[in-house]
Amino acid sequence: MDGDPDAFGDLYLVCLQRLYRYTFFRVGDRSLAEDLTESVFLRAWEARRGFHIGTSPFIGWLYRIAHNVVVDHYRTSRPGAELEDRLPSQENVAERMEELEQRRQLATALRSLDPTSQQVISLRFAAELDHAQVARLMGRSESAVRVIQYRALRKLRALLQGE
Repeated sequence: MDGDPDAFGDLYLVCLQRLYRYTFFRVGDRSLAEDLTESVFLRAWEARRGFHIGTSPFIGWLYRIAHNVVVDHYRTSRPGAELEDRLPSQENVAERMEELEQRRQLATALRSLDPTSQQVISLRFAAELDHAQVARLMGRSESAVRVIQYRALRKLRALLQGE
């Protein structure tokens, strides 16, 4: 990649929403996800000479950077920090609070998974990648990704149902 700002801007526009969904799914906070997504693109711009066309898809390279940004965030954040519970400005406060509680429970349950399971779930459902794409990104077989996903979803279901 030669560092053409216009070309990078086009790639930014194409990839922004997918990477935002991925980071939001991993951290559960809109503002934080926006900040982390911007960090992904900043790191990508700074490391653009390290990307070699043909070795892997550009979006895959960005997902690896996003994964590292999220991991770095959790390493440097306060241990056990919960998602911020802000009072919503919407009229139906009870409904919004219930939604926030469900998100908090999901985020807590996701954090209880091992890092590999977290990554599979995030790539499959937040980034909306298929099993083959996830397998390529993670350097695993498709069947291994399917097994990891199955076990992670089973554990999440058990955690969320209070088993």
